[in-house]
Amino acid sequence: MEMMKAKTLGTVIVCSAILFGASLFGQASAPAASQTTDNDVATLKAQLGEQQKQIDALKSAMLEQRKLIEKAAANAPAQNTNDTFALPRNKALGDVASTTPIIPSIAPVTAPVINAAQPGNDSTSPLQLKIGDAYITPVGFMDFTSVFRNHDAGNGIGTNFAGVPYGNVYQNNLTEERLSMQNSRFGFRVDADVLGAHVIGYMEDDFLGNNATSVAVTSNSNTVRSRLYWVDLRKGAWELMAGQSWSLLTPGREGISPLPANIFYSQNIDTNYQAGLVWARIPELRLVGHFAGDKAAFALALDQAEGYIGGSGGSGIVAVPSALSSTYVGGELNNAATTVSAPNVFPDLIAKLAFDPVKAFHLELGGILSEFRVWNPTSKITYTTPGGGGFINANFALAPGFRILTNNFWSDGDGRYIFGLAPDLAVTSFGSPSLIHSGSTVDGFEWTIGNTLLYAYYGGVYIGRDVVIDTTGKTPALAGWGYTGSSNTQNRSIQELTLGFNQTIWKDPKYGALNFMGQYSYVLREPWYVANNGSPKEANLNMVFLDLRYTLPGSAPTIGH
Repeated sequence: MEMMKAKTLGTVIVCSAILFGASLFGQASAPAASQTTDNDVATLKAQLGEQQKQIDALKSAMLEQRKLIEKAAANAPAQNTNDTFALPRNKALGDVASTTPIIPSIAPVTAPVINAAQPGNDSTSPLQLKIGDAYITPVGFMDFTSVFRNHDAGNGIGTNFAGVPYGNVYQNNLTEERLSMQNSRFGFRVDADVLGAHVIGYMEDDFLGNNATSVAVTSNSNTVRSRLYWVDLRKGAWELMAGQSWSLLTPGREGISPLPANIFYSQNIDTNYQAGLVWARIPELRLVGHFAGDKAAFALALDQAEGYIGGSGGSGIVAVPSALSSTYVGGELNNAATTVSAPNVFPDLIAKLAFDPVKAFHLELGGILSEFRVWNPTSKITYTTPGGGGFINANFALAPGFRILTNNFWSDGDGRYIFGLAPDLAVTSFGSPSLIHSGSTVDGFEWTIGNTLLYAYYGGVYIGRDVVIDTTGKTPALAGWGYTGSSNTQNRSIQELTLGFNQTIWKDPKYGALNFMGQYSYVLREPWYVANNGSPKEANLNMVFLDLRYTLPGSAPTIGH
């Protein structure tokens, strides 16, 4: 208000000075007029007349400005004199950023088309930074998760499907309830145009790392864990991606893309997703060709290989012939305790062909080729065996907002990709690899009704039996997977039925989104062998998840040519 008054006073002073100067000019000119000719007098009068018109116009403008200032001052709200910063009120600024679609879109997602962002461009996210010619967009969300299980699975907010409590043990007689923020995520996305190519850098972390054993006692100082870290370069129809990404083997929602919003890993709150889902987040080098206006794509990828014999996701471990167990188990082969010490011959080779002829339909099929190599320390012989598998996945809209999904996988030696619920191989008494058959499916629907998403999935895993005669000991015995007398952690099948919802409470591109979610799941685990002593034939688990999520605002930039 004081500034407005000062501005008004300054305007009045300036105008008064002009009027005063004009008056003096008129007075000073009068004596000279008597000494001029008649023509000079006429010219001078004309000039004075024009001056007077200008002065009158200036007076009128000054009065009009004063009225406007007084009107604005009268309508202005009272202000706190301590306020030194104003909050700009912008229009909608693009889509809310998220690592997974809050309500899935059926529109195909392609590499961003870049348009140079100009000051005041409403499509620019309020949390988007520009450094040089690169744009940095924060991604992530804050989660508060609750899970209740009718048996104590001891898993936190990620379920070990293959290790559902079995038999008359304390875990089956006690319930479990957990509160956690571990699924909260943070990261960033970088977009830039370089030499005619569009470059995306992507990083995403959460708090589900390897915690100290005392983490739940006083301070839940959860450990940060890397999820994704990759760079993607696309020029024209060709795309090259390298880094830690969702494996090409993971089902896609549309096209072939490493961006999380284009990957199908369910809408589940469970951080281990759905039993039967084929997925991995591992180092990968990927080459993609896009054709027919992105309605078709073909990709080849090299993924980190690993000879896996069980032990992850609650799974049991393959029984190896006794004379070989000291070097094979946890040495030459990964039993989920080798970290990165198990030797590997060559990366897994994955191929995928995807079709998106219309927005309402996505189909993909492909396969994987693996190679396993072991060395028998007794015979000094090296054995090499190839393995592989195939998949076919699809999703399509039966009606606006209602999508059917089916994802199917069968392999001979690649059970590791089914969340480690199935081992890749057993070992014969000679020390050679014996590949284990395994397969899985995830089928269901996702239904968007306004701001509500409803979903239901069925997931199933089957692990084949592989019985080995152990002749390396003094007395022949059985080994492998699913043999008579095997541990009840050597599963034949695992099934899960899930129902859930995701309710958007509010969503604004400037401020982010707030969602409330719920999930119910029933898990059934059946081992190959159960002792005939009255033990149950199967293990089951009921789970209820609730989650409150705030998603950061932000969107991919529109920076470009």
